[in-house]
Amino acid sequence: MAPRIKTLRTNTRERIVQSSLELFNLQGERSVSTNHIAAHMEISPGNLYYHYPNKQAIIAELFSEYEARVDSFLHPPKGRLPNVEDKHHYLIAILDCMWRYRFLHRDLEHLLDADPELAARYRRFSQHCLIKAMAIYDGFVAARILDMDKVQIESLTLNAWIILTSWVRFLCTTRESATHLNQDAIRRGVYQVLVLELAYVTPQAHDAVHALCAEFYVPLNKALEDAN
Repeated sequence: MAPRIKTLRTNTRERIVQSSLELFNLQGERSVSTNHIAAHMEISPGNLYYHYPNKQAIIAELFSEYEARVDSFLHPPKGRLPNVEDKHHYLIAILDCMWRYRFLHRDLEHLLDADPELAARYRRFSQHCLIKAMAIYDGFVAARILDMDKVQIESLTLNAWIILTSWVRFLCTTRESATHLNQDAIRRGVYQVLVLELAYVTPQAHDAVHALCAEFYVPLNKALEDAN
């Protein structure tokens, strides 16, 4: 294949994926068809089908992106113990993923019901994330930022996962339009995880962690109101 043709095809594939992500986030995945995506891009449906045979294939590609992005930051620092700045890094990265791929969180149950292969991938992804998150909490305990035993680490990891993966769906139950979300509303979900950790914060990390809480805090009425 000539380099220029290959580049054009690659660019079209990338445009399809990113346009789909934009529409899924704005309108909800169930409201967007492949014809809507093609029209939004001003290409023919046949051109879209050349690259992706159906909407499920596009969603699978977006999930691969999401999975890779989470995997890129969900690990303890190498060669040293973590610090509170690392905690800040994790929270910002989590917020970015929740916002950028919010349609996945909003429509997750439907997406998994519609695609058994994606459901199997998501189960593996969940297990992998829980294991890696527990390793991160182990590091914070070793660094004396948190004071927890193994059972508490396991429980906190699970509770944090439940909040983060269900927060967007919770938000959608509080507003007339499920598509009217903003980053402040999602930031409050990240804050909720910080609150879970407060009971385990050591005295030496108290001030730094509470400063993080202040940074991520969003008043509940602001988080639950419809975005304009």
